[in-house]
Formats: sequence, structure tokens, C-alpha cells
Amino acid sequence: MRVILAQSAGFCYGVERAVELAKQTAAEAGGCWMLGDLIHNAYVVEELSRLGVRKIEDPDSLTAADTVVIRSHGELRSVLDTLEARGVQCVNATCPNVCRIQKLVAQAEREGRRPVIIGEPRHPEVAGVASWAREALVFDGPEAVRAWLAQTPGGRDIPLTVVAQTTCIRDLFESSLKILKKECTNVKIFDTICNATHKRQTEAAAIAGEVDVMVVVGDRKSANTKHLTEICMRRCSRVLQIESADELSPDFFSDCSVVGLTAGASTPAGIIKEVYATMSEEIKAAEGKEESFEELLNQSFKTLNTGEKVTGIVTAITPTEVQVDVGAKQAAYIKLSELSDDPTAKPEDLVHVGDEIETYIVRVNDIEGYAELSKKRLDAVKVWENIEQAVEDKTVLEGTVTEENKGGIVVSVKGVRVFVPASQSGQPRGADLSKMVKQKVQLRITEVNRARRRVVGSIRSVTDEARKAAQEQVWANIEVGKHYTGTVKSMTSYGVFVDIGGVDGMVHISELSWSRIKTPSEVCKVGDTLDVYVISFDAEKHKISLGVKDRSIDPWQVFMDKYQVGDVASVRIVKLMSFGAFAEVVPGVDGLIHISQIADRRIDKPEDVLSEGQIVDAKITAVDEEKQKISLSIRALLGTNEGPVDEEPVEE
Repeated sequence: MRVILAQSAGFCYGVERAVELAKQTAAEAGGCWMLGDLIHNAYVVEELSRLGVRKIEDPDSLTAADTVVIRSHGELRSVLDTLEARGVQCVNATCPNVCRIQKLVAQAEREGRRPVIIGEPRHPEVAGVASWAREALVFDGPEAVRAWLAQTPGGRDIPLTVVAQTTCIRDLFESSLKILKKECTNVKIFDTICNATHKRQTEAAAIAGEVDVMVVVGDRKSANTKHLTEICMRRCSRVLQIESADELSPDFFSDCSVVGLTAGASTPAGIIKEVYATMSEEIKAAEGKEESFEELLNQSFKTLNTGEKVTGIVTAITPTEVQVDVGAKQAAYIKLSELSDDPTAKPEDLVHVGDEIETYIVRVNDIEGYAELSKKRLDAVKVWENIEQAVEDKTVLEGTVTEENKGGIVVSVKGVRVFVPASQSGQPRGADLSKMVKQKVQLRITEVNRARRRVVGSIRSVTDEARKAAQEQVWANIEVGKHYTGTVKSMTSYGVFVDIGGVDGMVHISELSWSRIKTPSEVCKVGDTLDVYVISFDAEKHKISLGVKDRSIDPWQVFMDKYQVGDVASVRIVKLMSFGAFAEVVPGVDGLIHISQIADRRIDKPEDVLSEGQIVDAKITAVDEEKQKISLSIRALLGTNEGPVDEEPVEE
């Protein structure tokens, strides 16, 4: 017969803590009282009695000379108040998880919300938790929730805060939540099922599905043991709940080859070991050596130490914290403030139940049984490690400029402030660095002093390297006629310089437009994007001549297709000479208006009537296709026939 042991069986941290506190108190005080059963296990209660931890049911019998240990399930608030008023010395052995639920219920009442507890109404833990509010509701499952909603007018609009008994079956809790979420308008939920309980129940269900017989060890008054039995019965047809090995019978294991064994949270390792020994003579570990069940149980827990990294699984998410199972006896939590630097972030947007999460142990409280974790601090440590590694590897990092500082700028790289001197900002000397604020930049880390939290970086090294690589790429592939999309970097009277990817090329003013222009500013400005092509280049001298004009267009053909002799065109005066004015008919094609054809009277010089840039109507009086010259006349449109109209085209 093979026995499958549940690694999470036996004492949970809260129970173990309560027993140890009781033993320690009895030893130090020469005896003490426990108010009711410290835990739901008769064998443990009997053992404690032998050690001087006597049981009492009536708190009114205690005096200021007495010391009492409060049981792990917690106590009614009224009882605690009575004990305090009498001056009784109280040692609170209440499970830290139960204490947390009590605080949530009390907080709900302060906020004007109605506490709802999903659990067994008569269980001492539930009764104690409910006593921390005047009007707490207790439901043992979804049917009770439905009944309350049906019997309570306006119940759907009451603000509710929902918690669970630490040992509640998860299916009952989630099915109850489903109804409350659907029917009620204002529900705040805290998943307070103990991580150890959930793990124990999940493991028991998995084992029960694999075995012929399932044995559950625990006191019959123990709620979590009863729940374990119920869960196992859903997966296995033969389930036996016992309190000790004396209840085992050989007949129960007939015709079976695989047996499962688990135990409730109040069952000491000694009883489990005895049951296990009865069921099977020996158990071998992976190495083949004999080990006791108690040793195996202890090995299944991690030891948590402040300052260490630990990886766990997210088991629950609340508005203020994230619960994490790190495989230890202590319950582990991450406060929202330790989850992210973003004060507006919501936990459910950052992590999800079932996620594996790596954290940093901030504090371990063995007395109260919890560990505080921080993801934010571990992330910060990792960032510093990455920053230091980036110096060695010369890694390019990305960050956002947050401010202009004396002598440079500050860049935030994953939360770390990196100072970039002005000379390394990649901007020209004297540039206004404040314009870089909020820009995303790439940089290299050049200096790190973790002790002083000083980090220095360089944007220029990245931009210079990128520009050099781009230049090499351009020169390796450049050829006459190749097109580039470039950016105007600077302008002169004779043309513009265009960056075509790390290399500047020159566009002469004559190559900017088919139209006659006086300055490049007439057609473009610094920062404009231009489609340019290579006219010529000298790789040795690193000079490139670029053009913008579309060479596929023949301006003369455009003119010939559009006009003929006798047509009237709207033309732009582009140049004034002593003998007349040249006017642009279409971009790239000019015509001459002889001085005699400018007006219907004699004029001394063209500028007496015309000015450069002026738009006028003129008649096409002659076209020399061979020489591509055009004669124009304004006078012909003025209604006079004085003087000759057709003039020989004059060269400029």
C-alpha cells in the first residue's frame, strides 16, 4: 500500500504560535488560564493542562492576579473589555489572520458599512469577529445570502464589506460573492481565507482525486478539519475522518493500493506521525533515506529572513494590499505603498491572483505571524544592479528628461535620477536645455556611485554613435539620382543644407524650385522635411550636391501643353531690366514684356509701372519654340493699337 502524504497537513502557523505562547506563559508565570479550548484539539488541550495551562469557561471568575491566554480563534470583544476592566493579564494568542479580520470588521463599521462574514455562525472565530461590529451579518453560504436579500427591503443598496472565516471553503466564499456582486450596488471585498488553509484544501482535493481511500486527521470540533473532510468526499468515495490512530481499522483499507493522508490545522505532528506509522511501516524520501513525517512537514516550509529575496504566488488582492504565498509558516503581505511608486495605481492593475512575484522581505514578525514584503524595493535594487551592469556593458538605456539642472539636465531611468552634463546632452553649446524636459532620450551610463546615489550619463555618446553609423550607411549606399527624405538643418543666401540621415548635403537655390526665387526662405525653413535626390557627390571630400526640383517635369512642355499664341496668362514679375520685365508664365518658364508693351503710353523704365512679385495679366504675342522664348504684352490688353505689338524676344 502506497501512502501519499499532504505536505501542508498539521499545525498552521497561528495554531503553533498559540500553543507555544501558552507553554511559554505557563512556564514564566508558574501556570496560567486558557479561556475555553486554546485550539480545537482535545489531545493538545490535555497536554497543555499537564503543563499548567488550566481551562476556564467563565471570564467573570478571573481576577487581576490571573493571567489568561486568549485562544487562537479569538474572543468576543465584550469578553476582552471585561478582562481589561478587571485588570486580568491577557496574552493574546489570537491568530494574526483572525486579528486582521477583526480590524477589517471594525473599520467597516467606522466607515458606515455593514460587515458581512462568510462562515459558520456558531464557530468561535466567527462569533468573535462579528462582535467587533454592532450589526455584522453572518452567512454560511450562498443560500443564506439569497434569503437575506429576499427578506431585506433595500438590502441591495446597503454598503457592504465582505470578509471570510479563515477556514472557509473557497467555493462557498466565491459563490456567495458572486451573488453579492451581482445583486448589491456597493460591495467592498476582502479575501481573508488563510493562505495555509487554501493551500491545505487545494492539496487535499488533489490527493483525494488520486487515491482509493482518504484519511483526514483532526478533532471533530475543528471547523477546518470538517471542511477538509467535505472537500475530500467530493473527490473520493471512501473518506475517513479520525482523531487518532486508534480509530484505524485494517478493513477500511481492503482492496486499495493508494491511500491519501492529510490533517487539520489543529492536529499536532505527533498524532499525524502515529497515524502515518500505523498506515505504513516506513516512508522514503527522494534520496531513499528514512525520514519522519514531522521532518518532512518542517522541510516543506521556508525560513524567511529580513533583507532576502523571495518568490511567491499571489493568492488574494485587496484595495490596500496583496497577499502572497511564499511557502512559509508566516502569512506574507505587500502593502500598496510597497507595490508601486505610482500613488494612483490599483493593485489589480499591477498583479493578478496566480501570478508569480519576486519580492524583498522588509520585516518578519514571528510573534504575530506575518512577513512584510516589498516589490518596489526589490525593483529598485534590480534597477541599481542593471544601472551598474549598464556601465560595464555600455548598454544604451532609455529615460525621460524630468528637469533642467545646474550645468545640465536630469533624466529618470526606471526611477533612478541620472545627471547629464550640458556638454553630454547632445545639444549645441548655449542651447536652451529646458526644451528637452518631458522628452524621451537614449543615453549611456558613464559613472555610478551607489553609496552617494549619484549616476552620470551621456546622451551625446549615443547620438554621436548613431550619427556615425548612419553616415557610414549613407556613404556605403549613396549614388547619383537616389532619393532621400531629409530635414533642413540650416540656410544660406545661396541654398540650404539638408540632413539625409547623419550626412548633410547642399541644395543650391537654383535647385530648390522651378520658379525663380531670391532667397531659399521663399520655399522652405529650418526643420522642414524635403524630398531630395543626389545630383553629385565626392566621397573623399564628403560633399553632396542635392536637388529638389522634379526633373521628370519639362516646364517648357508644360507651357506648350497649356498655352498658345494669343492666349492671356496670369504672370508673376520676376525681374526688371532697362529694356523690359521678365515674368514667370509657368514655374521654370519666363517670358519678356518689352518696355514698349508694358503700358499704353511711353514710360522711361519698367519700375515706373511694375514691381517684382506683382501678378499681372499679359497676352502671349510670340513663341520661339526652337529657342524656347516667349514674348508677352500687357499693352495688347489695354485696347490700343498704337506702336508695334510683336517684338522680337530679347535674351536676358
